[in-house]
Amino acid sequence: MPWSVAPWRPGRDWPLAAEPETLRRRWRALAEAEGERREELFGPTRARTTRSSVAPLPGRTTATGRLAHDPGPCPEPARVLDGPFDARWLLPDHRLLDTARPELWRAHGPHSRYLLETGPGGPPLLATALLPTGRNPYGRARPVRPLHRGPDPADPNLAPGLLPYLAKEWGLPVSAGDVFAWIVCAAVPGAGGCEVPLPRQAGEWQAGVAWGTAALALLAPLDGDRPRLPGGRRPYVRAPLVPLAAGEEGPYPVAYDAESESLLVGGGRIAPVPPGAWEFTCGGARVLAEWVARRTAVGAPGTLEGLAPGEWPQDRTRELLELITVLALLAEAETSRPEVAGPVLGEAELRAAGVLPVPAAARRPGPALAVREEGPEGQSALW
Repeated sequence: MPWSVAPWRPGRDWPLAAEPETLRRRWRALAEAEGERREELFGPTRARTTRSSVAPLPGRTTATGRLAHDPGPCPEPARVLDGPFDARWLLPDHRLLDTARPELWRAHGPHSRYLLETGPGGPPLLATALLPTGRNPYGRARPVRPLHRGPDPADPNLAPGLLPYLAKEWGLPVSAGDVFAWIVCAAVPGAGGCEVPLPRQAGEWQAGVAWGTAALALLAPLDGDRPRLPGGRRPYVRAPLVPLAAGEEGPYPVAYDAESESLLVGGGRIAPVPPGAWEFTCGGARVLAEWVARRTAVGAPGTLEGLAPGEWPQDRTRELLELITVLALLAEAETSRPEVAGPVLGEAELRAAGVLPVPAAARRPGPALAVREEGPEGQSALW
């Protein structure tokens, strides 16, 4: 996957939130403020102030006037992945983001999938179908690697010649999706990032692709279906997740009772929660505890980050139950992950086949479509 996109830099946290209504409240507060107060709420940086003039993100029809003069209507929040297993909502307005990586937005489509390296302490990489921010709250931010170089799935982000070479080697049809599934299964940490061995034996390849495909149904479903644990093992809310008592501040305390397999969140309780879900780590941090902490941390009064739900929203409970299910199933699947035990294809063979070295053009996004995109303050930009 030779083309990668450096992680974005939002410059401010308030355009991201767990619920879209929170973002709408923050936008109203920003739009209603005036002068220096609007600038203060915005959080200026060297890259962005309320007087910055930028084009909208590709595929978005947000206002392009300077925020200091006319913020315009609230952008429709977009679902993104803001770190491993952390699906959040974003105000997709280029005026709010220091470095948004427009090439990634331009390449996004209904078939898009992405790989993110996570660092030590958990799986070496994760996949997602959501547009990822590239941030990693558990450690150093790492590049985003899209499966496709554009919205057209016929243009995979793979070394030219790799697919026909592998198909000839194994006597099997090989698709870009197969390679993506294999990477999810077989990637291992290396000195310069993840390394992906390619087996000589077709049977090892088929077993790895099957495992990776099943994992992608949990990590990056394209059809919107959510996994479910078998009856009797599904987590339920046994005691409601209620606001903290007066005088207490977030984030909510999170604990696990192994005897009853219960997740304790504030004064609430969810059970059964398999030990594998509670112990699942990413980047060395426990995913469930970090997920709750990020949603219940209290922003400073008088800031846009401080505008957040005072109670635990019902949709947040649904998302937590889904996350528990995904982590439990991934922990179970880990015990059956196939390994590459036989000989592997080497660099010399890939060079002899012309797959390596990768040409410079393959390290860039696909050609932009000849469509008009609005420029700063209503100007036209042709790509």
